[in-house]
Amino acid sequence: MSLIDTHAHLTYPGLVERIDEVMTRCAEAGVERVITIGTDAEEIRAALRLAERYPDRVFAAAGFHPHEAAKIADPDWTVLREALAHPAVIGFGEMGLDYHYDFAPRDVQQRVFRRQLDLASEFGLPIIIHCREAFDDLRPILLDAGFEGRRVVFHCFTGTPEEATAIAGHGWRVSFTGIVTFKGSTPLQAIARSYPADQLMIETDSPYLSPVPVRGVKPNEPAHVAHVARFLAELRGEPYDALARRTWENSLAFFRREG
Repeated sequence: MSLIDTHAHLTYPGLVERIDEVMTRCAEAGVERVITIGTDAEEIRAALRLAERYPDRVFAAAGFHPHEAAKIADPDWTVLREALAHPAVIGFGEMGLDYHYDFAPRDVQQRVFRRQLDLASEFGLPIIIHCREAFDDLRPILLDAGFEGRRVVFHCFTGTPEEATAIAGHGWRVSFTGIVTFKGSTPLQAIARSYPADQLMIETDSPYLSPVPVRGVKPNEPAHVAHVARFLAELRGEPYDALARRTWENSLAFFRREG
């Protein structure tokens, strides 16, 4: 049984300073691979260092989070472009729009998002979307950039059933975090219960969103993605090993990595 945490922030405080322990617990939980996400130029560099430190166990994605959009300068774009050519980088993101916090003006978020989509088309990498309370603006931007039917995942999906249906209709997919295990997540659980088996992907978004039964544990760690898998297996009435294997295979196919 093998698992992939398709979205973690190993470079964040709480994880990076004890990374060897974190990776040991991954191995003990059957989490063989972790994709760590770079969200600005500094974190992108740090993510690459971790990928080089743990070859074949840690991979990286690089992009500019919408929270950082107002801070991005020309040198940051150079860092991003160079990172996207690194062999350990297997995804582009997370990128997108966040209208919940509005840490950057919305027009700036949109401009940075569009520029990243142009780069994504150039490099041919799958893209990892951050979308919070912004779906009605984000979807047309993706479509205008030519991403219909391409490899797009809405990470940490907490949207509506209608949004999930729209995402699937464009050939995109969603990824489930520990939020799906929360008592109050009945609508999300309904989406996950019937989600297509051949598209199912899981993540922790650590150091955030510790799942049940480690809800009070901080920081969250990639090893805890096993709890997300176990919950989904029970929710869907599937054997745990079968669901774990399916999410492994789906993730490798999405990111185009061999087993």
